[in-house]
Amino acid sequence: MNGKRPAEPGLGLTGKKRKKEVMAEFSDAVTEEILKKQVAEAWRHRTPFRHEAIVMHMDPFLHCTIPNFIQSQNFLEGLQKELLNLDFHEKYNDLYKFQQSDDLKKRKEPHICALRKILFEDFRAWLSDISKIDLESTIDMSCAKYEFSDALLCHDDELEGRRIAFILYLVPSWDRSLGGTLDLYSVDEHFQPKQIVKSLIPSWNTLVFFEVSPVSFHQVSEVLSEEKSRLSISGWFHGPSLPRPPNYFEPLIPRSPHIPQDHEILYDWINPTYLDMDQQIQIQDEFEERSEIFLKEFLKPEKFAEVCEALEKGDVKWSSRGPPNKRFYEKAEESTLPDTLKDCMALFRSEALFLLLSNFTGLKLHFLAPSEEDEVEDTKEGEAASAPESTEEGTSCSSSEPKSTQVATGNNSQQSSEQTDPEPAENEAQKESSVPTCQGELRHWKTGHYTLIHDNSKTEFALDLLLYCGCEGWEPEYGGFTSYIAKGEDEELLTVNPENNSLALVYRDRETLKFVKHINHRSLEQKKTFPNRTGFWDFSFVYYE
Repeated sequence: MNGKRPAEPGLGLTGKKRKKEVMAEFSDAVTEEILKKQVAEAWRHRTPFRHEAIVMHMDPFLHCTIPNFIQSQNFLEGLQKELLNLDFHEKYNDLYKFQQSDDLKKRKEPHICALRKILFEDFRAWLSDISKIDLESTIDMSCAKYEFSDALLCHDDELEGRRIAFILYLVPSWDRSLGGTLDLYSVDEHFQPKQIVKSLIPSWNTLVFFEVSPVSFHQVSEVLSEEKSRLSISGWFHGPSLPRPPNYFEPLIPRSPHIPQDHEILYDWINPTYLDMDQQIQIQDEFEERSEIFLKEFLKPEKFAEVCEALEKGDVKWSSRGPPNKRFYEKAEESTLPDTLKDCMALFRSEALFLLLSNFTGLKLHFLAPSEEDEVEDTKEGEAASAPESTEEGTSCSSSEPKSTQVATGNNSQQSSEQTDPEPAENEAQKESSVPTCQGELRHWKTGHYTLIHDNSKTEFALDLLLYCGCEGWEPEYGGFTSYIAKGEDEELLTVNPENNSLALVYRDRETLKFVKHINHRSLEQKKTFPNRTGFWDFSFVYYE
């Protein structure tokens, strides 16, 4: 540094009414001509480069680190104060939970203005020179504050115009044990994220930047410190986007029709309350009104205890389900299940349960359940005998015969029929195969697990079923709940919290998406009460008419 430089910028007043202009300068070493040429060569040839002023890595994708990015510590302290005085808003959805400032594009605070100028003028020019990318003058930056249990899960940053991402860290002394690392993922042959291969630990006044591309998958790991905040300024330099490979569509999960099995299986497994016809009619009325219902103590206590014991024993072989930009949890390998758990899976695939679900919901999940045509005929026959004001849309449970097939198709399945026009191909497929089907799995949920809404999330009419086990002491603040949202919205329509031996039924349409919220480290509190317990389990099934 030049010893004759004037007093540190931003230290005070040059006059009583006029503040001294705040100036920022970034590392002299980086702009030194020989080093700049070496960095440009490394970028062009995609080769790693290491210097005390800048480090460039190519694995798993091009990323650079510049320590001591801003020359003046006084400037940084002034910047930090201005940032902490901003209004922060909680950002919360399936992908993230943290606090973010308003856009810094037009903020007038002197240190923020000076940083914006140096980043999007001087540094942008330097970056354009070394990368040979024509970076635009678009300003895109904000301040993020991550505190205990905050995280940003796996994503690639790709959005029209984003070309190079950057993060300037303004953190206190930090190490890996505090979480909040910038984790970088390798990719598989389909350009899908595979596993974390590198973690960058935040450091005061360090700038990290990387090329935004179809393989730039990264995350901010959960912050584990209850005392320290992870403060950073981040944004993007805009320019011509890289071409994207074609979207990869995962193989479809097979769906199967019911397994022929009579009603005895229901009497063996299910709480008799739910096999009572009057109770089923009441459940259907409630379900048709709300499109969801929560049935507590669903399995017989002795059967539920057997299931929990089989899960606790640890004889189940689990495999991790990914890719991490879509999901991360453990799925049971069914061929390895002990008999009790195999029998429970068979219950949810049984013909008897398909029919029971028809009775609960009014959906046509069994050929004995009345179709919409049957309902239309019933309506015509009943019109003469029914006063108009006494009819209720979607219900027709007037028969006194105590047969399980005496249920009406509710307004949910009418909706299913009426709204399938936008997808003619799928509609034709449904006509060809009118046999109700299901798909399901047994899942284990632990700290760090989640599912995400993604670009290829399939939306269709379906009935979701969830039965929870091992949820004693589980709190909503731990995550792990299933959240339903309208497509394109963040606001939750419905949240299903894990609760022991409770069956959740939720009917969703083409405008509804779902995710399981990231399970954070608060969930380790469960171990204080249940030392051998790690997370919980659920039987997750989806049924299609």
